[in-house]
Amino acid sequence: MHSSSHPLALAFSGGLDTSYCVPRLAQEGWAVHTVYVDTGGAGAAERAAIRLQAERVGAVVHHEVDAREQVYQRFVRFLIQGNVLRGEVYPLSVAAERTQQALSVVEAARRIGALAVAHGSTGAGNDQVRFDVALRVLAPDLQIVTPIRDHGIRREQAIAYLEAQGLPIPPQAGAYSINRGLWGTTWGGGWTHDTWAGPPAELLDPPADAPAPREIVLAWDHGLPAAFDGVSLAGPKLVARLGEVAELYGIGRNIHVGETALGIKGRIGFEAGAALLLIAAHRELEKLVLTRWQTFWKDQLGRFYGDRLHEGQYFDPALRDIEALITSSQSRVTGETRVRLAAGRFQVTGTRSPHSMMDTSIATYGEENRLWTGDEARAFARVSAVPSLLAWRAGGNR
Repeated sequence: MHSSSHPLALAFSGGLDTSYCVPRLAQEGWAVHTVYVDTGGAGAAERAAIRLQAERVGAVVHHEVDAREQVYQRFVRFLIQGNVLRGEVYPLSVAAERTQQALSVVEAARRIGALAVAHGSTGAGNDQVRFDVALRVLAPDLQIVTPIRDHGIRREQAIAYLEAQGLPIPPQAGAYSINRGLWGTTWGGGWTHDTWAGPPAELLDPPADAPAPREIVLAWDHGLPAAFDGVSLAGPKLVARLGEVAELYGIGRNIHVGETALGIKGRIGFEAGAALLLIAAHRELEKLVLTRWQTFWKDQLGRFYGDRLHEGQYFDPALRDIEALITSSQSRVTGETRVRLAAGRFQVTGTRSPHSMMDTSIATYGEENRLWTGDEARAFARVSAVPSLLAWRAGGNR
């Protein structure tokens, strides 16, 4: 038992697991301070509901931290510039935010003089690793308390516990685990555990009342979006605005199956229209201004960066080195992209940049060359065949 004078900082989402943790930890003698870290995706009404839930389940004090700018500057910017998609599909919607939540909870724990930090992760997911690694690195002196993981609490058990205590159960507590943030929304549980099962209609079909198709223009400055249809927006505001528009069209819905930090396979549904649209538009602009080998090495390192971040290893210095290379590569990624939106899909229809390497004064692909002669082109093709010719002969024409 711990004296109630000993404060504990609980990373609090307002969902079932963290709602369970508050009274359970209080029973163990902790003075529970709930810390909600806003990483985007929640409006004023949702934040108020989270505060009310924390108070009703017994939080001593509820703290709210606005970390949207930190999430963007520390994580999202490199996920855009690195074109990071896990399994070529998933834009790391949750991983982009969990480490920041851990950072912010540690800061709150220091302010209140906490002896421990708690989170509501299970023992079977990636989030426990993301939280624990960050806490071990940033606050090795603080105890890590994890009631859900430590006691193997299932969702139905958490619901029964809150009911027995006469405490409010969050809406949709028995259906899915839902994570909504700046970089997208994910769904876990239910149908996601059956790899043959399709998603519910709200994730499968575009909205019946989707607006008419339209084109938008995104302006880019050094590899980051800077304006939406001529209106200067930056950081979280632009991502949030683009996310609102994408949601109207049902853009960015998909399913991802992949490796987890624990070595098992995992499956989630997600909706991340802004993330997918920005990464696709950014990649097309890069194709116009970067060299072949810049793109090649960015692709390799971007994949590695995403893998490490996904598995909670943000603090490895190798990631700072990769961020430095990514930043260097973006010096000429400035210009505009035109994107067409329609129900359930989008297409990057145009790019332009003052640094474009598509120079028609030198050559027009497939049609006309000005910088070299036909004989020079013939000689180039002949020399280019030499390595393959030698290998073909050495291998007995196989």
